[in-house]
Amino acid sequence: MDQLRFITCGSVDDGKSTLIGRLLHDAGAVPDDQIAAMTRDSASLGNAGGGTDFALLVDGLTSEREQGITIDVAYRYFSTPRRKFIVADTPGHEQYTRNMVTGASTADLAIVLVDARKGVLTQTRRHSYLVSLLGLKTVVLAVTKMDLVEWSQSTFERIVSDYRAFAETIGLTTVIAVPVSGVTGDNIVTLGESAPWYRGDSLLSVLESVDVAHETTGAGFHMPVQSVIRPDLDFRGYAGQIVSGAIHPGDAVRISPSGQTSRIARIATFDGDLDRAVAGQSVTLALSDHVDVARGDVISAADRPLEAADQFEATIVWMADAPLLPGRAYDLKIGARTVSARITDIRHEVNVNTLEKLAARTLASNAIGVCHLSLGQDIAFAPYHQDRTLGGFILIDRESLATVGAGMIRFALRRSQNIHRQALTVDRAERAGVKGQKPAVVWFTGLSGAGKSTIANAVEALLTAEGRHTILIDGDNLRHGLSRDLGFTDADRVENIRRAAETARLMTDAGLIVLVSLISPFRADRQMARERMVDGEFFEGFIDTPLAVVEARDVKGLYAKARSGALTNFTGIDSPYEAPTHPDIHIRGDLTSVEDAARQIVEHLRAAGRLRAD
Repeated sequence: MDQLRFITCGSVDDGKSTLIGRLLHDAGAVPDDQIAAMTRDSASLGNAGGGTDFALLVDGLTSEREQGITIDVAYRYFSTPRRKFIVADTPGHEQYTRNMVTGASTADLAIVLVDARKGVLTQTRRHSYLVSLLGLKTVVLAVTKMDLVEWSQSTFERIVSDYRAFAETIGLTTVIAVPVSGVTGDNIVTLGESAPWYRGDSLLSVLESVDVAHETTGAGFHMPVQSVIRPDLDFRGYAGQIVSGAIHPGDAVRISPSGQTSRIARIATFDGDLDRAVAGQSVTLALSDHVDVARGDVISAADRPLEAADQFEATIVWMADAPLLPGRAYDLKIGARTVSARITDIRHEVNVNTLEKLAARTLASNAIGVCHLSLGQDIAFAPYHQDRTLGGFILIDRESLATVGAGMIRFALRRSQNIHRQALTVDRAERAGVKGQKPAVVWFTGLSGAGKSTIANAVEALLTAEGRHTILIDGDNLRHGLSRDLGFTDADRVENIRRAAETARLMTDAGLIVLVSLISPFRADRQMARERMVDGEFFEGFIDTPLAVVEARDVKGLYAKARSGALTNFTGIDSPYEAPTHPDIHIRGDLTSVEDAARQIVEHLRAAGRLRAD
């Protein structure tokens, strides 16, 4: 038997959980003890007016039962003689869009529910758009609560007509409509007698027979490498699940993104070698040549290799409570490969209710936007509409390691193929050598008024007196020029730090010792700056001065303005400061004189070997 994964979605109170509970019950997929518990709980927790509340078979959270709504994704497994099923009951509320996306990301089909009394609603359109966005093309339109409109044929046909017209605009190619009632059970597992005008199949019969085979035959052979198998010195294999096409021993293959080529020597499995393997099978491939293949690479047919790039346009569903900030570094995981990534530009946000494109500088929780991404290295990929496995990714916060976004690659940016680094005759080592030093960046961070700029200025004076070549990038001066267009929102702060980091990197290429004085309140952004530099050249200097001390100093009068509300988004007052956990240089700004602090930093650079050329 094959397996069908499907989701239920639609507006709030359309009866999703009731429908699935009834389907499981009438299909004989509910154990007797759960039926007894449902019957018992219906009296005290149910929302069926004293009758049996089938939603209790699916809604397991206390808050779901109390409110009569679905909050989390509930997965249920059942089977019939014709097919196995995995069903995801997903939330209808707009605030739980990310939960719905999670359930739809692995589904083959969606059941979209519409309350016969209400018709096609905004949330119906919203979820249908998300279903289409996530690559599903087949929808079963379940018009629910037909018993409350006396099984009106005209009502059913009007809803189906409205929905089909909308579905066509968003690329849903197959819509199968079924009139049902979760309370009476009509047309869910068996056809009822309430709608003699309906000539179609029951909902379960549709699910048992619908064809949702993925068209991957024309994509060629592709297998992402999950792990490298090396049980002994005589065997090296590459394990993974084939996502498209077929492979035979002797077939020519290409490794992406490296571009190396080889041939298949063996197709190994636990039960022995195979003469042929196809999409959906998990195998271990041995190659005839010793080539460099790592976890996250993709083995493809030599004549149908995947494209590789490091810049993309992608649709992103933002899942975190904190907003997406362009310029901030995240980890991007696609298949088994994880690379650094940042959003360089939000092209537009999508109003999912109207499909309108909106200008946006950030994405809030549950928002959807089309963005440009830049990665730390090339990845092999296929556009999401061609292959959900090779084109789908998640974004991970580097501090919390939480999944903060899900994305679908639309295409590689052509500029990534057209822009190449120019080879230069004089390199950074030679530039530094003639200066008798090695490049370095000292990144001064701390609260406003902590003494960053004063200490950085003193450090530059000492280094200049020694004949060193330096440049001081001060945050206030930067905002008078390169960053004069930026404000002090979190998004603008991230972009300001990105610009400072890129400038510092160019200065190190010139062989300079670069002193950067910026509040830079977020750890993730300071880490991003570190990663822009060559290993060993970046030193995070924490000027650790308590808030009470800097507020008492208040040299510029900024804290007083912030306390009065005249100045918003001020670090330490109404905007957070994330102190370094393991700074390279730690200076107590309230206990150390400027002169002593400057000498400590210069000696740190000397001990790190940055003040000599060899």
